[in-house]
Amino acid sequence: MAQEYKIKGLSALDLKSGEKREVEVDGIENGKVLLVNSGNKTHAMSPNCTHYGAPLKLGVLTPDGRLTCAWHGACFNVATGDVEDAPALDPLAKFEIVEKGGAVYIKGDEETIKASRRSPNLKCSAQGQEKVVVVGGGSGAIGALQSLREQGYKGAITVISREPYLPIDRTKLSKALIADSSKILLRPQEWYDSASIETISDDVSGVDFSKKSVSTESGKSYSYTKLILATGGTPKALPLPGFKDLENVFLLRTIPDVQAILAAVGEEKGKKIVVTGSSFIGMEVANALAKENSVSVIGMESAPLERVMGAEVGQIFQRTLTKSGVTFHMSASVDKASPSTSSPKSVGAVHLKDGTVLPADLVILGVGVSPATSFLQSSKDLSLEKDGSLQCDESFAVKGLSDVYAIGDIATYPYHGPGGNGALTRIEHWNVAQNAGRSVARSIAHPTASKPKPFIPIFWSALGSQLRYCGNTPNGWDELVLQGSPDEGKFAAFYGKGEVVVAVASMMMDPVMTKSAELMRRGKMPKLSELKGGTDVLEVGIPSEVKI
Repeated sequence: MAQEYKIKGLSALDLKSGEKREVEVDGIENGKVLLVNSGNKTHAMSPNCTHYGAPLKLGVLTPDGRLTCAWHGACFNVATGDVEDAPALDPLAKFEIVEKGGAVYIKGDEETIKASRRSPNLKCSAQGQEKVVVVGGGSGAIGALQSLREQGYKGAITVISREPYLPIDRTKLSKALIADSSKILLRPQEWYDSASIETISDDVSGVDFSKKSVSTESGKSYSYTKLILATGGTPKALPLPGFKDLENVFLLRTIPDVQAILAAVGEEKGKKIVVTGSSFIGMEVANALAKENSVSVIGMESAPLERVMGAEVGQIFQRTLTKSGVTFHMSASVDKASPSTSSPKSVGAVHLKDGTVLPADLVILGVGVSPATSFLQSSKDLSLEKDGSLQCDESFAVKGLSDVYAIGDIATYPYHGPGGNGALTRIEHWNVAQNAGRSVARSIAHPTASKPKPFIPIFWSALGSQLRYCGNTPNGWDELVLQGSPDEGKFAAFYGKGEVVVAVASMMMDPVMTKSAELMRRGKMPKLSELKGGTDVLEVGIPSEVKI
């Protein structure tokens, strides 16, 4: 039951416009709220991001009342507490503020104040003839499913996923090697039941777009009025001798993959592990395993992640992971894998083309993913792109089809962020998939709504320290400006195409990435030459108007 609680140490609402202040709540152990003055009105809300618990006092507040977390880009509406952008699912709790007798109080109940979040009430009984079918069980799927109900969609919803568990926080597989799906479920079964969302574990075998029907391997079919394809990516294997036939060679995409890797590592640890590919997945799993094992990373570039981040920044990551015990073999090409002398069915070594032989108790492949669209390859109603993806418009509607959307790893869409100029691009980011799902849900629930809400792509990675990244480079970049102390792993990297900053990466310099994303969204990001001259993005004002 709601009651009044006094705010410690506050005699009046004296926050200036744009100010954020975390305060303690009297009478509740460890009870805190965040006070935010937006538009000369002070709001009281949960103090921590509902994604991973980051303190929102460190976030970025915009003039139009968006509060964005400094860690992973989750964004909330200050006036309502509602989620504006992924990856948060739960909104913030809001509290009424009362000022009286030389003190400030909030109205709320102890449980909600302690929870630092509000559980969205999406209880629904499906009705009518409309039916959305979602194929896939990842970030895009959960973004679409939740947002459909949040946006007031009352029709039937069915989600079909090939994985035997409900949607999980897949980012924790490579970053933390969590092997128990129950620990990283995004929503429990009860949530889906309450929201009248039917969950099916099955492989989709095809889609009849003319009859609006989805077929599965088990022989069942599901009709739809709107279809959302969100099947994600399929990890690539190495088409080289030994990698397909030998045991203890692993891909990493699912819970069973993690379970198999951990079983091969064993409780005693101390294994020789070779990671092929210096991709984000490869680097993250190397970082996760290096503490108690001997880990080697093989990369074709001169520095890890050079294609995306550049050699100078890639070397920062390499130094950081080297300190954690990872050994690198860069500018290297893999020749083959050979069997173990003690166990001929299992891998025993990875051979490089320069003659180097790396002993291996197990091998983990981190050489990228392909769009998981094999079930569409024989379709007569669409043509897949060369990489297997589906071409979409800005609303993620699939080109040439009606009532069909594609989101996440399988979607190629026009990018209108800085330097994008509408270039067709495919982005494999957790946040992008979830935001796309949210966008599609809005289009379905409100067909006459205006154009999709723009968002800047954001991702993060665990590479010894936490990497933050925003923007995208479909047309490349030609100059890099580094600020901070790169030799100490503390930096902000600004990637420019001419004078336009197209992407920003940072480590240990929050909230530079978040602030940059908001500036990009509003066409106010400083020019590259200004940053080269020492301009601090944290000192640049944020305008109200969105420009993309």
